[in-house]
Amino acid sequence: MPDKLQDIVRAYHARTKHRFEAYAEGPGQLDWDAQPAAFRHYAGAPLLELPLAADRFERSYGQLEKKPKIEISPDLASLGALLELSFGLSAWKTWGPSRWALRCNPSSGNLHPVEAYVLSDGLPGVGGGLQHYDPEDHALEGRALSEPVPGAPWLAIGLSSVMWREAWKYGERAFRYCQLDVGHAAGALAYAAALLGWEVVPVGATADTLSHCLGLDRLDDFPPSRYAFTETEEPEILFAVRAPGLRPPPAAEALAAWLDGATWQGAPSRIDPSPGYLWPAIDQVATASREAVDSAETPVFAPLPPLAPHPTSAGAAAIIRQRRSGQRFDPKCTLPKAAFYRMLDAVLPRPQVPWPAQESVSRIHLLLFVLRVDGLPSGLYLLPRTPAAARELPAALAPADDRFANRRPVADIDPECPAHLGLICLAELGLQEMQRIARSLSCHQDIAATSAFSLGMLGELEEATLNAHGYRTLLREAGLVGQVLYLEAEAAGVRGTGIGCFFDDPVHQLAGLAGPRYQSVYHFTVGTPITDARIETGPPYPQRQEKP
Repeated sequence: MPDKLQDIVRAYHARTKHRFEAYAEGPGQLDWDAQPAAFRHYAGAPLLELPLAADRFERSYGQLEKKPKIEISPDLASLGALLELSFGLSAWKTWGPSRWALRCNPSSGNLHPVEAYVLSDGLPGVGGGLQHYDPEDHALEGRALSEPVPGAPWLAIGLSSVMWREAWKYGERAFRYCQLDVGHAAGALAYAAALLGWEVVPVGATADTLSHCLGLDRLDDFPPSRYAFTETEEPEILFAVRAPGLRPPPAAEALAAWLDGATWQGAPSRIDPSPGYLWPAIDQVATASREAVDSAETPVFAPLPPLAPHPTSAGAAAIIRQRRSGQRFDPKCTLPKAAFYRMLDAVLPRPQVPWPAQESVSRIHLLLFVLRVDGLPSGLYLLPRTPAAARELPAALAPADDRFANRRPVADIDPECPAHLGLICLAELGLQEMQRIARSLSCHQDIAATSAFSLGMLGELEEATLNAHGYRTLLREAGLVGQVLYLEAEAAGVRGTGIGCFFDDPVHQLAGLAGPRYQSVYHFTVGTPITDARIETGPPYPQRQEKP
């Protein structure tokens, strides 16, 4: 067995690859009546109902990178808007006897492993200390409330993962999906903060310290069970909120000491009393990748022209709430080339929303399967997202097929393509062939082939895992890129879908990638959705609506 932490995470990644001949280890069947609880509550904790206030602060999606004209200070209403548009419910869906919630932050399989916690002091109308966010009722549950400390107010948001929610369905590959979901959650938080004119940035904290700050190490509080692993919450990341009138939060160690003097309340509800499987590989990679959580790299932003405001007049809150994962796409519809270029430009890292929420330098690049983009030939394209990758990644692609011999920058053949994009056409291929390739590589799913384009995210795995914790940050960056694509697709009048199931090594073989340096870590697809009229949509919080 590998003894280095880096070896453990690399071995986990290799072990959990899907292959044409076999999928990664997972449950053979699912009992949907025994699905783990989608919401966690803290019975007995003081409850603070948050206002549904996001519409008070609505402004154009295209203006998110600009500060609002009126300064918005953090209080109960603005905190409610922040949490509503990042982790709150966006709708309830009903089909026959089945009813399920959708949230503003997407999740693999709509399973939602991420839990959010508020740490604060001095915010008007908000108790100081640690509070758990309950998305089902849009409320804060007071876990450790404390007397205010003199000084300016501060606000931080902590995230954890209930990994069993994903493992129940996806088996050993669930750790990957949890980290992708943390990345999506970070993006959702960053966009919600930008609506208010705020910013969120990662705060260094070791896993043990963050666990203590979020109350996750209080094992006696959690329901006793011989299957304790189902109840465990993995500490993930802590964000400081930058907003008018706020000071930076205390260091994580100081936060932990402060909470030691608080009054702890509430008993967490049970996630799953009787799981059918146990996946030790998840615990192994989670333990190994907790190393050096407090040594996050500072994101580096290459000089790029500012991203132009999106031409849509739609409101940001409206775009965030309407975000969905497309289930079917219309192959008769195409995507305007300008919209395609805009989406790719938006995923280039810049010092504007959502990239300050990233924990490390960028190591994710896009291998694009272009299918139905007006004015662009169908084929295989490459988008390196950093100057270093623009130099090194094309040289690492060595497909044996002669069709890939005529690669060229798209800007050389299309004057409408922004030169700074660095988009490369690797090979022009017929639509039917591209459909076959895209479908087969994404676990034979039609959504990868009936869309306007799909893609695989190539991560610099070897570089990222020089520190074992870098495996988490690599996957989270992929989720953050996915969140940008989700919202950009909605703003363009189409729809995106994250694809966690893909055949890893066949993607590498198509591109001619040899060795473990670059690995496919996430797929995504964008197209015109086909709506299922049988599914009814209801409001997210019907219990809070005024009755006639």
